[in-house]
Amino acid sequence: MASGVLSGKYSQGIPKDSRLAKESYLIPDDFNQQVEKVKKLAVLAQELGGTVAQLALAWCLKNKHVSTVITGATKVEQLMENIGSIQMKLKLTDEVMAEINRCL
Repeated sequence: MASGVLSGKYSQGIPKDSRLAKESYLIPDDFNQQVEKVKKLAVLAQELGGTVAQLALAWCLKNKHVSTVITGATKVEQLMENIGSIQMKLKLTDEVMAEINRCL
């Protein structure tokens, strides 16, 4: 989930209890650009009735170049959200996939 960026938790800044807030964590140079792209994806995910995390995982499930999707969750809520990506995948038409590409 791109170190949490695709979860949307950094859309309003870096929370103090997040891994990016740790001094030892190296924030990528393009971090702000990544966050802006995620904000665009969030609008699309909401229109589809899901979250950015679900959209990201659904994209992986739909992508013919991806053979395996491995998720990591530290909370039951995250696992349940990840499972929702299966339903989100059904909504990824060619038009939606093109819109994702435009956002990125």
